[in-house]
Amino acid sequence: MVRNKLSWLGAFLLLTALLSACGGPSSPGTGGTAAGTSWTVQRSGGFPHLNGVTYGNGTFVAVGLDGTILTSRDGVNWTKQDSGTGVGLGGVTYGNGTFVAVGLDGTILTSRDGVSWTPQVSGTEDTLFDVTYGNGTFVAVGYDILTSPDGVNWTKQDLGPENILFGVTYGNGIFVAVGGVVTGPDSPPNGIILTSPDGVRWTQRYSGTGVGLGGVTYGNGTFVAVGAVFTKLDSPPRNGIILTSRDGVSWTKRVSGTGVGLSRVTYGNGIFVAVGDGGTILTSPDGVTWTKRVSGTGVGLSRVTYGNGIFVAVGADGTILTSP
Repeated sequence: MVRNKLSWLGAFLLLTALLSACGGPSSPGTGGTAAGTSWTVQRSGGFPHLNGVTYGNGTFVAVGLDGTILTSRDGVNWTKQDSGTGVGLGGVTYGNGTFVAVGLDGTILTSRDGVSWTPQVSGTEDTLFDVTYGNGTFVAVGYDILTSPDGVNWTKQDLGPENILFGVTYGNGIFVAVGGVVTGPDSPPNGIILTSPDGVRWTQRYSGTGVGLGGVTYGNGTFVAVGAVFTKLDSPPRNGIILTSRDGVSWTKRVSGTGVGLSRVTYGNGIFVAVGDGGTILTSPDGVTWTKRVSGTGVGLSRVTYGNGIFVAVGADGTILTSP
């Protein structure tokens, strides 16, 4: 079954709440000097919503709606590249010398340098929200799970008709994917966590939460997943959810200290950084104790990555933040 148009609409209502909902004033961030604590707004406006960002080969690559791809060597100065597509891109990663971006209609693009992009045959027309690399394998997730050894040749794996996966990561020898189980056409998904040793064989784990999970990362021997509570599909997210696990199997709910939804999380410079609605940024040294930081923006933040000594966060209206 093709689940791209309606899926994108339904998931867009969910993810725009999770990823890029709110507008607000922008100003330079304050509050410290270490990476992850003090934030600066590098740009706001001029580009469509940015949904994903990664670092590899000395380059930051950000992707978003309308096929937007931006590149930067320093996180400050950004150049728009020709993606060759006008469809929305949801996620991007780097591995094995290759950038891979995924999005609407099963779109998959690859690039060696972040500048020249080539479309690949994904074998699906369903929406893909995220992609990661580990153990010699790319794994893309959305309404399907796809795997590839090189970013070019893709194989569809079994996910199940009611599952939606918004985030995926690799660590400690396993892939961990998070998302939700759809219980009805107008209902937000309940939280789901899947693990796999190879991207092919997946096992569902008990998340301990009934809310949708938007992102997951691994660092310092710990998996961290984030999400939000929804009262209905088109309602704003609230009460940011944070779960941690040492093995990807047993998960513990942590106190986020925020009343707004969290979209994604990453690890770098010895700390976890989670971003979300209303310009929310939280940091933690261990995934357990979290501190709210001043982002300098009120717009929704969709993704954050770490590379070359800095964090880069992206979000609504082409907003880009860096830290330090």
